[in-house]
Amino acid sequence: MERVAVETKVLSQNDQFAEANRRVFERNGIAVANFMSAPGAGKTSVLEKTLRALKGDFQMAVIEGDLYTTFDADRILAAGVRAHQITTGTCCHLDAKMITRALTEFPVSEAELLIIENVGNLVCPAEFDLGEDLRIMVYSAVEGAEKPQKYPLMFQTADAILLNKIDLIPYAGVSLEELTANVRKVNPSAPIFPISCRTGEGIDPWIDWFRHRVTGLRKRHAA
Repeated sequence: MERVAVETKVLSQNDQFAEANRRVFERNGIAVANFMSAPGAGKTSVLEKTLRALKGDFQMAVIEGDLYTTFDADRILAAGVRAHQITTGTCCHLDAKMITRALTEFPVSEAELLIIENVGNLVCPAEFDLGEDLRIMVYSAVEGAEKPQKYPLMFQTADAILLNKIDLIPYAGVSLEELTANVRKVNPSAPIFPISCRTGEGIDPWIDWFRHRVTGLRKRHAA
């Protein structure tokens, strides 16, 4: 019972910071997307392709979360987009207070789209609201078809699910049909995009969907 009480208090405090973040984003007309995945799913590769495709559409900024190193933030900077690193140490997720602190160090008021790349972890990031508008999950298809049912929360809370590395499926013994069906069992409504960052397969439909959603969010914030 004590553990439940502590977790409830932590999440309650997080929600207060998340709501404050949300007011900042809405006041400045910024659409915010939280990219989540397990380690090695190709989240940063997806993000690089997404940023390059949308450069002509939006002013963008990225907040990067990682346990150690600035490797991913360096890749975003190389793609020509402003980036801010949050190094969490032993913490396996970003929380709303970390984002609040980052906003004092990394001005985003001129951005139209802010992307938060969460720490690679298949469980914890999904528990913490950051004040975002959209949750995007990147899943490596070669991790297995059973994972959506074994670790459902991130799949359940995602607004879109990208099944990356489909070019490797023939070598991994994974059924894309079975994986898609298992995703649908835990999230019946979110669009699913089978993609390969290596070959480019499926990237265009994902980009078109994301561009449309971000445009709609910015119009809603301006209303």
